[in-house]
Amino acid sequence: MIMKNTSFDRLPFIKPFLVMFVAALMAAGCTAVFLGTPLFAETPVKPIVDASPLAQAAQPTFSFKSVVSKVAPSVVNIYTDKTSRVNRGMAPYLDDPALRHFFDLPFESVPRERKEQSLGSGVIVTPDGYILTNNHVIDGADKIQVALQNSSVTYEAKLIGSDPQTDIAVIKVEAKDLPSITLADSDLVEVGDVVLAIGNPFGVGQTVTMGIVSGKGRSGMGIVDYEDFIQTDASINPGNSGGALVDAAGRLVGINQSILSRTGGNQGVGFSVPVNLARYVMERLVADGKVTRGYLGVVIQPVTPELAKEFKLSGTSGALVSEVSRKSPAGEAGVKPGDVIVEYNGRKVADSRQLRLMVAQTVPGTQVNLKLMRDGREEAVTLKLEELRDGKTARSRTDMDSRDLLDGAAIDDLTPDARQQFRIPDFVESGVVVTRVEPRSTAALAGLSRGDVILEINRRQVSSTREAMEFSRNLGQGERLLLHVWGRGGTRFVVISGK
Repeated sequence: MIMKNTSFDRLPFIKPFLVMFVAALMAAGCTAVFLGTPLFAETPVKPIVDASPLAQAAQPTFSFKSVVSKVAPSVVNIYTDKTSRVNRGMAPYLDDPALRHFFDLPFESVPRERKEQSLGSGVIVTPDGYILTNNHVIDGADKIQVALQNSSVTYEAKLIGSDPQTDIAVIKVEAKDLPSITLADSDLVEVGDVVLAIGNPFGVGQTVTMGIVSGKGRSGMGIVDYEDFIQTDASINPGNSGGALVDAAGRLVGINQSILSRTGGNQGVGFSVPVNLARYVMERLVADGKVTRGYLGVVIQPVTPELAKEFKLSGTSGALVSEVSRKSPAGEAGVKPGDVIVEYNGRKVADSRQLRLMVAQTVPGTQVNLKLMRDGREEAVTLKLEELRDGKTARSRTDMDSRDLLDGAAIDDLTPDARQQFRIPDFVESGVVVTRVEPRSTAALAGLSRGDVILEINRRQVSSTREAMEFSRNLGQGERLLLHVWGRGGTRFVVISGK
């Protein structure tokens, strides 16, 4: 059907759809620069980085052809061959020569291995052949091959290193003058920015999809240890893993990693590893052969509105220190449980997740400055980070049920019997043990569990049930108890409100 007089004014219903197509094109004369942020150290791999923000004043565009033509050659197909062991079921019994003779089977052993092939994507980040992809794309591969866009030439790639904790891997092909992509500063990406996802879904060939940045700093997915995903509704499907998420200027902002789906296919919720995180991992792998992460020596937790009030904070930003390891950088610098870290090396700390990521992306040995809130006062601390290594992240019972004391929790003295019963380690020197928590009680909802040890009540050390009762006596309506608690996951702060 042909429509006449289809001017913009006559078709107001088109306006909402045009919004998603409005993209900021690269400003004329914009030059590529290297980020000067202290997160990145000198390494042999030197990608081109353009850290300038997208121009906000831009003309509407109905085509991203120029962006795609610039970026697409940098996105490659990755083919892997791997050998996996076959689950043989009952086959092991048939390895017995007598059984094989009885069943008249050949005496060759039953195959125990099989070859598998898989497909993924990658992004060329330097002209001399360094390529970023996902760890799960190349994990366990015996052979890695890389094919460029619209090219019959296939390169055999060498694995430089991988980091399962972020799902980032670096491979390299021996070639020169490859079409490398320009990296953006992913910290400047904003929700609503137009992005393009480029990869090879289902092996159909290089495919480009468009969407927007739907969210930032997504974590708690349980996909990897260090999660700081960019969420997008640009279609991401199997085969896109390791491919590029680029902004409207054609700069790499993320490495496509996974989708959230109930069907196995795209449902508009895709995740990409921010390029700043991927870049840090790449540079450490190239320089050191492994990813070294900073170690502060604290256990931290989010600041809830209840905790903010107890610790005299104006808001819920920052990371609450619930435990400090002895002889750690934080411990030796004087950081204490109850401190709230609000600034890290001059950067505001939004929450405990962000602080964990910032410390992990700081080279060990770096001197850092912390700004703390302690008892409502601001404190400054300077320390030198160490390297994070593996293994470093009861009778005299009172007859009185402590329901009135802790609203749903019963406590007991920390006796040798209680230590043995609840397997409480020796370094928990004093406190009272929680022996029972009523379901759906205030104590249960606050997070108290059977076997927890209450170390402090309202910032006062507790050594017996009598002290615990004295410190928390006459808890009135609207009043709260601030508990410092040890549990299997370490120590934490808990707030329990009066009825």
